[in-house]
Amino acid sequence: MKKVLHKKLNELQSTAISGNDISSSCLYVSSLTLLYAGQYAWISLLVVGIVLFMFRKIYGEVVGAIPLNGGAYNVLLNTSTKRLASMAATLTVLSYMATAVISASEGMHYLHGIFEGLNVTVATIIVLIVFTLLTILGIGESAIVAVVIFITHLASLTLLVLASVWFIFNSGLDTFHINWAMPVSSGSIMSALFLGFSAAMLGISGFESSANFVEEQEQGVFPKTLRNMWAIVSFFNPVIALLLICIIPLAEVGEHKESLLAYLGHMTGGSWLAGLIAVDAALVLCGAVLTSFVGVSGLLNRMTLDRILPNYFLKQNKRGSNYRIIISFLVLCLSVLFATNGHIESLAGVYTFSFLAVMILFGLGNLLLKFKRKRLPRPERARGIVVVIAVSFIAAAFLGNMELNIDSFYIFIKYLIPALVFVSIMLNRTILIQFLIDALQYFYQPLRKMVVLSNRYLSKMHLKINSQEFVFFTKGDDIAVLNKVMQYVQGNETTKKLKVVNVNTDGVSNTLLIADIKVLDRAYPEIDIEFIEMQGVFGPEIITELSEKWGIPKNFMFIGSPGDKFSYRVSELGGVRLIM
Repeated sequence: MKKVLHKKLNELQSTAISGNDISSSCLYVSSLTLLYAGQYAWISLLVVGIVLFMFRKIYGEVVGAIPLNGGAYNVLLNTSTKRLASMAATLTVLSYMATAVISASEGMHYLHGIFEGLNVTVATIIVLIVFTLLTILGIGESAIVAVVIFITHLASLTLLVLASVWFIFNSGLDTFHINWAMPVSSGSIMSALFLGFSAAMLGISGFESSANFVEEQEQGVFPKTLRNMWAIVSFFNPVIALLLICIIPLAEVGEHKESLLAYLGHMTGGSWLAGLIAVDAALVLCGAVLTSFVGVSGLLNRMTLDRILPNYFLKQNKRGSNYRIIISFLVLCLSVLFATNGHIESLAGVYTFSFLAVMILFGLGNLLLKFKRKRLPRPERARGIVVVIAVSFIAAAFLGNMELNIDSFYIFIKYLIPALVFVSIMLNRTILIQFLIDALQYFYQPLRKMVVLSNRYLSKMHLKINSQEFVFFTKGDDIAVLNKVMQYVQGNETTKKLKVVNVNTDGVSNTLLIADIKVLDRAYPEIDIEFIEMQGVFGPEIITELSEKWGIPKNFMFIGSPGDKFSYRVSELGGVRLIM
């Protein structure tokens, strides 16, 4: 298959595509962390930044050594088994699916706050379709849109931070002192920090996206995208959380948790800033949808090349996009949206646990790379102890999220099991095909003898039926009468041969009759017509003689209707049929 070449992505474009997803977390991760860690939320978010810093090296080492699309799937495929790699890929696809649906829906909820007449479900469908078409147009066109959204988002966040700092400068730190003195809702400070950290880990979802389209990036761009994403998250998330503690009473956080930053903008800059943050939220969440489509396209293309998915998905358009993968992903997202009736809260568990599981598997892949592929050159290395610590933090966050919402974990399992079953079928399809072949052979062999015998018996029966000869006694009828005889035989009897017999008593010539029969023989090629001329007187004796001689029952012999001068009654002819 001819591979379509397209221009590679630069640092800004690559960062924008993956950064829209991770930077959109600023819109919700602060409120989540504040709910669990309270006034210590900014510390939990700083710890997340430290963990992400460790993963910079982990991702950099793996992708630097094996610079192919696929992320966790790619490293596990090259260091472990295809089944484990497929599990990582399944989790990644589930994460992208949940990200796309949740981001599109939440973005439209933000717009609904501005345009109250907006139908959120319909708008969500439109967003998914629009970004499907944009991705099909090519990654270059997608990158342009991503860059615009990314720069707008960073500018909006920067403006919000500056407005909040100015508000604190003018209003003082009274709210901060009140919040700081409040008791911790989670019991101990350590418990609050742990639960806050677990919730805050959602703030780095999207960090893995860049590894799924590394082949579309220019040389040396990938580690820069990791650095840029880390810097954005490590700065904005803790800073915004700290500003929230300084400006908004913690008691009001739960009331405005779905649009906390818009509320912060309203308090610090007025309705115009709140509106700007709402529009920015809708845009950057749509940008996260684009990240999902780009990431899943690179991942599933890689899986198809490895024959985990059918080659059907390898088809590209003129712009080099795997449009069948993209459209299939759209169908998956829409089916999930309809299955949940637009209530996408249940997808939060899929989003949370699949992302954290992918991060754990990526860390595991890094360790396997160190032990199994020591000689493979790589531009940077993460120390083994750092990898273990980073993976331990992610595992702790996984357990923490189970403690926070065990129902979400069960929902995650409900989505995971069917996905793993599908991938397992694809991985073992040769075994399944062989099983079907063996099963067919098992059921076929006992029937084979019966089929052969039945076929032989039926063939003989068919031959016997068709070989039965019929006789028509003619007085020298014209061709019209003989044609009616042929029509009768063809329509009512199963035979391949008809004997036409003329019993001649006075030596009359049958030249014309013979010529007519030859014409009929050509007109009815499926019936062989044999003309027989004999001397004598037509009657029961002739009929009996010919029946015994030819072995043809008398009821298979036909005559036309006799006239008044015929010497015998029909009953005396032994069962000969009248057909005319």
